[in-house]
Amino acid sequence: MICTTIQNRNLEQVYEALEQCEMAEIRLDRCYLSQKDIDELFTSDSPLVATCRISEVAATVPSLQDLPEQSRMIKAMQMAERKLVSAIEAGARYVDVEIEAQKQMSKRVRGAAHENGTIFIRSYHDFEGTDSLEALKAVVEKCVYHGADMVKIVTMAHSQADVDKVMALYAWCREEKVSGNEKIGALADGGLIAFCMGEAGRGSRLEALKKGAPYTYAALSAEESAAPGQWATSEMREEIYKDFGFIDSGSPLTMPVSKSFAQRAIIAAALAEGTSHLHGYTPCGDNESALQVARSLGAEVVVNGTEVTITGIAASAGCLDMPVLNVGESGLLTRMMIPVMAQLCPDGVTYEAEKTLMTRPLTGSKEIMETFGAEMSDICMPLTVRGPLKAGRAEISGKHGSQIISGLLMALPFADKNSSMIVREPKSIPYTFITLEVLKKFGIKIGNDMLGGPDFIASGGDWSLCTEMVFKVKGGQTYKAADIDLEGDWSAAANFLVAGAIFGKVEIKGLDTTSLQADLSIMDILMDAGASLSQLDGDTGNITAQRAPLKAFSVDASNCPDLFPVISVLAAFCQGTSRLAGVGRLANKESNRAKAIVEMLTQMGVSVVIEGDEMVIEGHSLAQRLLASSGHVIPNAVGESPALLKGGSYTSHHDHRMVMALKVAALGADGPVEIDDVDCVAKSFPLFNDLFASIE
Repeated sequence: MICTTIQNRNLEQVYEALEQCEMAEIRLDRCYLSQKDIDELFTSDSPLVATCRISEVAATVPSLQDLPEQSRMIKAMQMAERKLVSAIEAGARYVDVEIEAQKQMSKRVRGAAHENGTIFIRSYHDFEGTDSLEALKAVVEKCVYHGADMVKIVTMAHSQADVDKVMALYAWCREEKVSGNEKIGALADGGLIAFCMGEAGRGSRLEALKKGAPYTYAALSAEESAAPGQWATSEMREEIYKDFGFIDSGSPLTMPVSKSFAQRAIIAAALAEGTSHLHGYTPCGDNESALQVARSLGAEVVVNGTEVTITGIAASAGCLDMPVLNVGESGLLTRMMIPVMAQLCPDGVTYEAEKTLMTRPLTGSKEIMETFGAEMSDICMPLTVRGPLKAGRAEISGKHGSQIISGLLMALPFADKNSSMIVREPKSIPYTFITLEVLKKFGIKIGNDMLGGPDFIASGGDWSLCTEMVFKVKGGQTYKAADIDLEGDWSAAANFLVAGAIFGKVEIKGLDTTSLQADLSIMDILMDAGASLSQLDGDTGNITAQRAPLKAFSVDASNCPDLFPVISVLAAFCQGTSRLAGVGRLANKESNRAKAIVEMLTQMGVSVVIEGDEMVIEGHSLAQRLLASSGHVIPNAVGESPALLKGGSYTSHHDHRMVMALKVAALGADGPVEIDDVDCVAKSFPLFNDLFASIE
């Protein structure tokens, strides 16, 4: 990206300048900003770098000029520190402290940065010349030793030899990464900004992006250069982006309802005594299947726009006689209904399905049902289940997911006795809590505890470290009607948020950042990757994602496997090596998603391998890919050029999540991406293709 240096302006003029920038360095030592101005300015959605050079403050602040030199420098340092800390606390994305800064000042600024999630840059400038490569390496090591998250090295070049020495720092960091030097090696993943000043160093500002720098510096105009050889932003933009089409949603996009909430609520309402009202409903294939199941049970269902009214059957153990139940293509609906129907219809129910569900094995379900005394004929559709479930104490494995466990939690309250269910190795824990929340709204009370080792205890309850869940279910309970508001879908939103973070700007409405939905994790993933995210007006306010320098990230997606396809695309545009754990959760989705993702990325020219339970993806910034595609030679680790993703014909494997990921990836492709089956998105988001087309 291009970071535009803004100087010699007041607040109003800074805002005018920001309209021309994708990100900016605010020179607090040169701009005319009050404390209040700083507090306001750094709340901006744009990624901002706060810089305040002590020497500039000492030389330009009138009140310091009559002081002795030592006193003047101390006062200047204190003033610079206050400005930088204020910018950090207001929301600065980066803070830049020169390596010459006094140790205690640097420590205090670094502490404030880490406390507030600001990236701490240590910078070194040589305005006279360029030292030896070994001396420059020593400067980088010093910056890292003093706590730098990123290192900026800028020297004056008098020849190409000077430039070559500075540019060699990028290769050195990569070598250190390979050799196992974690601190220096970490800079290879977008943590180093190194270039030269002067006319001889002019090209190095662009070369820095080619080498993997997260951003480079430019001036608002040629007349406002902050250093010799600095490009104008407009000139730099033309060289990098040319006619690349960035996206902008313009107005906020509305997400569909979460089918995880909707399906659970629909079935609970069908089982309840009385009439329930579900607000905020939007149709999709899986939700419509849930409504059809509710009707099959005998519930009265009326859909009026976004409100669903369901008069339930006041279900009780053994109340139904249904030889056949069609569950459509929904794996969640199937796994929920298998235990529920074992209680309501113990003489046996044959389950029928459609499309991809016909070939998806319900791995682990047969063993779990047999643990509770029920019979299950097969793990593939069609299959027959006979109940009832036997109440009591049972231990089961959760390694195959939470959906069958959610079904048990919905079914065991119908038993005549209390039950205790111990789940070992639980997965997709957030979805289990969605089930508990929905059941609570319909009058079902279930006690639960999460257990784990010392790491889990020390974490304060990190789901990924939980090794066991215990549920206490009282028998003889009945469902009561409820009126509830259905949440917007984070699974759908993730695709638009990733698109905005890489390719422009997207604003979304209808989401709740206090949600239990597992795919809310996309917010944490994007923030770890360096994306610019903002939300106004509380937990349900509109959310904006826009471009910022992106870096490699590591995540355990075991609890949010539906995010895998789109975050794999995100990783392709994040500088460095990203690691996505949880591959084992991908085999029995609408496709074998691990295989489908690897096939997609490989065809697109992205380096990806699976190592055990991790997917390892080598990423490159959009700017680096654009430069490579325009003819600049940028060798990567395997000697290839990380150009834009390759267009062409792709298969979705009839998987709605793969279609969405392919659509996002297509925004960064060198030609059209043709997908063999885009209509399968109707399973979860029928309007996805039209809505996505509105931002392309």
